[in-house]
Amino acid sequence: MRGVRRWWGGGLGLLVGLALLGPLSALRAHELLPALLELREPVPGRVEVLWQVPLIQGQPPPLTPVFPAHCRPQDEPRPVLGERSVVVRSTLRCSSSLAGQPLAVEGLRGTASEVLVRWHPAGGATTTQVLRAAQPRLTLGAPATSGAPPALPVYLWLGVEHILLGPDHLLFVLGLLLIVGQRWRVLIKTITAFTLAHSLTLAATTLGVWRVPTPPLEAAIALSILFLAPEIVRTWRGQTSLTIRQPWLVAFAFGLLHGAGLATALQELGLPKGERLQALALFNVGVELGQLVFVAAVWLGIGFWRWRRWPAPLWLRRLPGYVVGSLGAYWVMERTLALVRS
Repeated sequence: MRGVRRWWGGGLGLLVGLALLGPLSALRAHELLPALLELREPVPGRVEVLWQVPLIQGQPPPLTPVFPAHCRPQDEPRPVLGERSVVVRSTLRCSSSLAGQPLAVEGLRGTASEVLVRWHPAGGATTTQVLRAAQPRLTLGAPATSGAPPALPVYLWLGVEHILLGPDHLLFVLGLLLIVGQRWRVLIKTITAFTLAHSLTLAATTLGVWRVPTPPLEAAIALSILFLAPEIVRTWRGQTSLTIRQPWLVAFAFGLLHGAGLATALQELGLPKGERLQALALFNVGVELGQLVFVAAVWLGIGFWRWRRWPAPLWLRRLPGYVVGSLGAYWVMERTLALVRS
């Protein structure tokens, strides 16, 4: 009878894990990117426009830049469909400079989308501002106090979003937490190793020192998640392995891959000239803050549950492990097929 209960509990946990494949697999870290509107004015009245919109489940969000009425398109927009975004280049002819003129983006209200606006005026300093639902309009070149908020802090928030809403990176961290258990010293070593590793490759990839093709990289990240699944099962059985004894080694090794994956956000957006290191540092700090929030929430949640001594069936206690293994296997198959087809 006990064996039947274990089979039933394990099977139910696996079914629940598989049921989460749909909503979780629909998420992608690169789909959390803001849109980018870059405006260059080499001479007053002539504006070169770059409009880059990330694809969300294969479709661009319905966002449209709105320029002043005295600006007219000089040529046909040239949209280019990429793997992660749609890029449209065009040229505007305006009766006067855009400096000090209003700019808006339609479609932001009621959404969580953001638009990074980078303005390069003729003979002036470059400014970067952000548009979002609460403030879909700005004045080009206006100080942040009278216009949209400055962009550099957005790189901090972008890092937080990228880790907290990126399921593949979080699932790897969750797998590590399930293996570490309540060994808090081991937890500190493991999270430190993972942080150090992905910080190195995040910087190297973003700055162009190290380049990794995206499809193989995503497949390898999925494989890193799947790798943890058998190790989680070994902890359930009271067994041991190198990964269980020294999880920081695995965290560091696979953290190098995850850092390159995190860099896709900054590669898509590009870093503002003159502020590259600041933006990169803020993004990395945001990633670490988001990661610490997740680790603390899981750690404290498990500790509180045990302190309260709330009863829980076996399948519920093992559900996080089933989710890690199920999604890891699903992403390995999905991304490997995408790699073969490309």
